[in-house]
Amino acid sequence: MHLTVNGSPREVDSQRFPTLLAALRDQLGLTGPKLSCGHGECGACTVRLNGDLVYACLSLTAACEGAQIETVEGLAAGENLHPLQQAFITHDATQCGFCTPGQLMAAAALLERNPSPSEEEIRTAMSGNLCRCGTYPKIVAAIRAVAAGANG
Repeated sequence: MHLTVNGSPREVDSQRFPTLLAALRDQLGLTGPKLSCGHGECGACTVRLNGDLVYACLSLTAACEGAQIETVEGLAAGENLHPLQQAFITHDATQCGFCTPGQLMAAAALLERNPSPSEEEIRTAMSGNLCRCGTYPKIVAAIRAVAAGANG
């Protein structure tokens, strides 16, 4: 099967890697999306599929033929972090970091749709991503900083 992952054409084996998460992690070596719940309940595996946020653990690889996939690895521009990545560091929003890739993907999609979200809109948009460490206030602060045009 053919996919475009983070802007690069890639081939994946949908027979051997039935979920998009398995294909990304185990075949392509993109370990940003995490396997946590495996049931679409936590958001640790969040990626963009043709521009839409999806849980990669629930997405069948076979249904992704020709799709555009973006993972957290695709946010940075070379050595330059995406403003959200920098803001998460600056605001100490990562804690253990396990949920961070999914949080970043959801936040990037939010800011693309709405560059100036309210705190309520941020909380609503991020509600599909769980953080075991409870850094929600720091995550919101990081997103608000980027929306305000500051990373710090």
